[in-house]
Amino acid sequence: MVELKTPEEIERMRVTGRFVADVLAGVRERALVGVNLLELEAYVRERIRERGAVSCYWDYSPSFGRGPFRNTVCLAVNDAVLHGLPHDYVLRDGDLLTADLAVTIDGWSADSAISFTVGTGSADDLRLVRATEEALAAGIAAAQPGNRLGDISAAIADVARGYGYPINTEYGGHGIGRTMHEDPHVANNGRAGRGFLLRPGLTIAIEPWFAAGTDKVYTDADGWTIRSADGSRCAHSEHTIAVTADGPSVLTSRN
Repeated sequence: MVELKTPEEIERMRVTGRFVADVLAGVRERALVGVNLLELEAYVRERIRERGAVSCYWDYSPSFGRGPFRNTVCLAVNDAVLHGLPHDYVLRDGDLLTADLAVTIDGWSADSAISFTVGTGSADDLRLVRATEEALAAGIAAAQPGNRLGDISAAIADVARGYGYPINTEYGGHGIGRTMHEDPHVANNGRAGRGFLLRPGLTIAIEPWFAAGTDKVYTDADGWTIRSADGSRCAHSEHTIAVTADGPSVLTSRN
């Protein structure tokens, strides 16, 4: 069931979204060569505690994970892209890092992700990150009232094809609001003009992610981290948005 949010409820989600954006900016600032992923997890955990927020990940137990998730941020390095389990790993020059964060404040959730290179990034990695960012922007631009969910999915896929990247549809975006995951599912590939009608009050997380060489993935031995099947690099960009009468509004804007 899809719940449409009131303008007042959307503004409450925006409060959470601004916090998520600020914490992700802090992660990016601290993700330097020689920094351990566990240090970044500790930073996020402390920010959430200070704000009185609630991590959407802590104790999360979906069917695709092994037991409850016991961290507050997903951190994925190089060939990892989704549900990255923070672990004892020291960042190296040239690593490609994805940070994905979802929290709830006063009963309203927001979710966002960024990918970036640590130290000196390769041209290929920077291109991959840019593709996800452009796909995210295209998906947001398509989230107009009166359009269909497939318009968002098709816009994302058009960017991926333009860059020559394959598209996995097993994992994608989702509705969000009172909880992190709500209906509808937002695939990263689809047919324009098809699917759920976009109406003011719809709040969704749009999250294009691509692996450079494959659309196949597997779950790491840690039971959580999703990696590319061929070991190629991955990137992921995500925003929580609201469809309004005036068009899409980004609730996790980092500007």
